[in-house]
Amino acid sequence: MNLRIPGPTPLPPDTLEAVGRQMINHRGVAFSDMFKEITAGLKTIYETENDLFVLTSSGTGGMEAAIANTLSPGDRVLAVPMGVFGERFAKIAQAYYADVVRLKVPMGQVADPDEVAKVIREQGPFKAVLLTQNETSSAVTNDVEALARAIYAAADPAPLILVDGISGMGAIRLQTDAWGIDVAISGSQKAWMAPPGLAFVSFSERAWKAYETAKNPRFYFDLGDAKKYAASGQTPSTPNVAALFGLQVSLRYMVGEGVEKLAAYHQQIGDYCRQSMLDLGLKLYGDPAHRSNTVTAVVIEDRPAKEVLKKLVSEYDIHCGGSKDPSVEMVRIGHMGYVSEADLDEVSKALAEILGI
Repeated sequence: MNLRIPGPTPLPPDTLEAVGRQMINHRGVAFSDMFKEITAGLKTIYETENDLFVLTSSGTGGMEAAIANTLSPGDRVLAVPMGVFGERFAKIAQAYYADVVRLKVPMGQVADPDEVAKVIREQGPFKAVLLTQNETSSAVTNDVEALARAIYAAADPAPLILVDGISGMGAIRLQTDAWGIDVAISGSQKAWMAPPGLAFVSFSERAWKAYETAKNPRFYFDLGDAKKYAASGQTPSTPNVAALFGLQVSLRYMVGEGVEKLAAYHQQIGDYCRQSMLDLGLKLYGDPAHRSNTVTAVVIEDRPAKEVLKKLVSEYDIHCGGSKDPSVEMVRIGHMGYVSEADLDEVSKALAEILGI
């Protein structure tokens, strides 16, 4: 099988082997040592000295934790959705009774820092701004550095900056501390080359100050409890031990490579995928200047994308993502984490045969 959906992603052989290990005592020394190593490794890739927590949940749980631990009902929040998952972040804030103002970005486009700053100046103050680093539904990547700079320049004190980095981090750099990101969220099933079931949340000093006054209900996702347990290398409740086994192995590789090399590889593999599609005469979806290095969206013009996706599975055992924009037929090809040019060559060959190119 060639798994080319935008997550979960394939596992490297040594990671896959680690996932099958026997369980260990999650209150014992072996687990504590592993958990501390994983946390340190994640902080290296996050480029942060802030607190960082590993939660047993999907990435959506990490997004909910970000909201629950920093906001109170009625807080004004600026959401900047540029696709399906940015809209999910806004809906989570609404579920916690935030007063959400949306600056909607058309699908396939990215947020304009000047527009974000203008809304903050004219409609603020805001307690927080919700950003998406990489939007898999539209296959484009925001310039988070420029957005953060604009947010800090637009208000003093600046609103908290909460970033969904689920489908970007580990492949596309997000310099958490240098850019002043207060909460950054990611998930194990993406570029981290680990099984689904773990969310990662970094938390700045400004976020902790917000935590002290936040009135939203929280129990399972209470990062105050997570911090207490993390001091001894543990979690408040039973963790996803098997996924952590796999993550430990993948993280050792990622830390060994370093953030610059990881980003360069994903730039290379992203360029390769995009050029392969263009060589077939196909069109790409989204702003050419901001196309994602973890997923490519290909426009299908002469037939329903669902038909192409079904043939990819039934005839080639290749699994890609479908369209998230109801106005466009597209196939989304994931290329994050454990992926090679040969994997993408299989997709190109299959698409050429299906489409008669």
